[in-house]
Amino acid sequence: MEQIGWIGAIIIGGLAGWFAEMFMKSNQGVLMNILLGIVGSALANVLLGLVGVILTGWLGYLIAGFIGACILIAIGRMLRSS
Repeated sequence: MEQIGWIGAIIIGGLAGWFAEMFMKSNQGVLMNILLGIVGSALANVLLGLVGVILTGWLGYLIAGFIGACILIAIGRMLRSS
């Protein structure tokens, strides 16, 4: 996330995490939303890169963060239920 800076990464990560929280109907806090969005963006960029999809810019990071945060929420739910 070097292209958007750390403050941008925090803001975009928070938005992506919040969107994922609303979509997945989970109850996370603001800090967890930011963390899910940032880590989810990195995860989704790696996974999408494996299939040849490259997302850049703030909108690309937002989309990747949303996808990755949804994946992380789903993994968390699977680990908690087992």
